[in-house]
Amino acid sequence: NVVPTADGRLRMYYTQILPRPGRAAGATEYEYATARILSAVSTDGERWAPESGARLSPQEGGADDSRVASPEVVPVLDAPGRLRMYFECAPQTLDDPCSIRSAISEDDGLTWRVEPGDRLAAPGAAYAAPRLVYLQDGRCRLYASLRPEGVVSAISEDGVSFELEPGYRVHRGDQYQTVFAAEVLRIATGGYRMYYGGYPDPTRACVLSAVSEDGLDWRLEPEPVLTPEERYGAAKVSEMCVAGVPGPDGSERYRMFYEAADGTAPGKRGVWRILAADAAL
Repeated sequence: NVVPTADGRLRMYYTQILPRPGRAAGATEYEYATARILSAVSTDGERWAPESGARLSPQEGGADDSRVASPEVVPVLDAPGRLRMYFECAPQTLDDPCSIRSAISEDDGLTWRVEPGDRLAAPGAAYAAPRLVYLQDGRCRLYASLRPEGVVSAISEDGVSFELEPGYRVHRGDQYQTVFAAEVLRIATGGYRMYYGGYPDPTRACVLSAVSEDGLDWRLEPEPVLTPEERYGAAKVSEMCVAGVPGPDGSERYRMFYEAADGTAPGKRGVWRILAADAAL
């Protein structure tokens, strides 16, 4: 997740996965990993300087020694200078329940105070990878993955209490094992575009897209917009965000930052990195 800072820079929030003590392969084995949320800053979207400390630890986020992940940082519209982070409070395994929680920052996104309760949770449900969009009527819509079936949404008046909306915004269907991690952008000429990750099988992931007039009903585009190709993203590309960055002529252009796995570990997992791709002019 990349957001502008008050001083004109860009701040990237990202998940760092670490092995638990005594589990050397834990970072590539979900059940034996822990994760925290870190940040880095940039003036141009190219060169990034990691910031010291963690923005949010699993203990602070309510996940004990498990995982907090997939941060989404947005301004709180009725409180200038305040930011809210939605994040995934992850379980021990992929089969366990998982919720979306939130935290507040008063210092431009460096320190965070976790808000009580869950923003989105249900018995036996695994909600993950939140993204929030403010609507023209003053409400907000939270998109989240409901593993493994697809992307759902919930509506809120205040950004804290959410009501789940019926159905799936995007469902995995017959072609994908799972689809998840929606990035939703408002189109200047009207409507919305969604980018989301899709796993046709456990060893491969790509970035897909869809468009919508109202943010509820989505028309899926048939071909991926990003597929595993180059060395660092040879196996999986997924969980993306799109941000405006300075172009070579000084104008702003869109850049997609995304996670990528190089496939060098069993199951074609391996080292995960953050890569980027620019939109065609």
